[in-house]
Amino acid sequence: MIDIIEFIRALAALAVTLGLIGLAAWAMRKYGPDAIGRVIAARQDRRLRIVESLALDPTRRLVVVSLDGEERMVLLGDGKLLDWIPQPRPPVVEVPAPPVNAPEPVA
Repeated sequence: MIDIIEFIRALAALAVTLGLIGLAAWAMRKYGPDAIGRVIAARQDRRLRIVESLALDPTRRLVVVSLDGEERMVLLGDGKLLDWIPQPRPPVVEVPAPPVNAPEPVA
C-alpha cells in the first residue's frame, strides 16, 4: 500500500510536470518560430503589401501589389515576372487658395 507521503509527492511531481509542459506551450506560442513574423506584420509603416492574389492556373498567378499607395498588377509564373501593368495615376489638380483681404480696422 502506498504511503500517504509518497502519494502526495507523486501528485506534486505530476503537478510540476504539467505546469512545465503548460509553461513550455505558452513560451512557444509567445516566442516561437512565427513570433518574429507576427512582430514584423504588426508594423504599420510598411511600404509594400499584397492587396489581392488570384491563381489563374497551376503555374501563373495574378497579384495586385500596393507600393507607396500606388496599386500595380503583376502576373507571375514559372518563377519569374511575366508582366507588370501599372495603373495610371489621376492628374493632380491644384486649387489656388482664395486671396486673403486685410482685416478692416475697428472703430
